[in-house]
Formats: sequence, C-alpha cells, structure tokens
Amino acid sequence: MKKDIHPADHRPVIFEDSSSGATFLIHSTVETNAKGTWEDGKEYPLFHIEISSASHPFYTGQAKSIDTEGRIEKFRARAAAAKKG
Repeated sequence: MKKDIHPADHRPVIFEDSSSGATFLIHSTVETNAKGTWEDGKEYPLFHIEISSASHPFYTGQAKSIDTEGRIEKFRARAAAAKKG
C-alpha cells in the first residue's frame, strides 16, 4: 500500500438513508455538523444520504420511484410547454 495517500482526518460517521431509514457506521472524511447516537450508545457525526444499498433497486430487487427533488414534475412541465410552443 502506498504511504501518505490516505486522508488522516477520517473518523466514524453514521450514514442514514432517507429513503429506507437504514443506518451505517463507516469511517469517512465527510463534513457534517449533525450528530446521531449509534447502537453502542455513543454519539457520532450524522450524514443523511438519499439512496444506499438498503434502498437501491439493484440491491433490493424492488423497483420504486424516489423523487426527492421534484424532477418528474419539472420534466412534465417542460414537456407540456414544449408541446404548446
């Protein structure tokens, strides 16, 4: 393994999947001010993610639509405007 290529400021971080509610405790350098309590009772930095292996259709085998940004509605509005104009 090469020396001095990995960041030194990594620490345990809780990642919480907003879609499924699943949580993962993983070492990361992600920056966040939120805090969360893990199963061991200790407090760790908390980072929210939209999709993970717990909610992604490839891993779950279930197809579902996750539209957190209103992308579908924006597309339909553009498509309707294009038909009119």
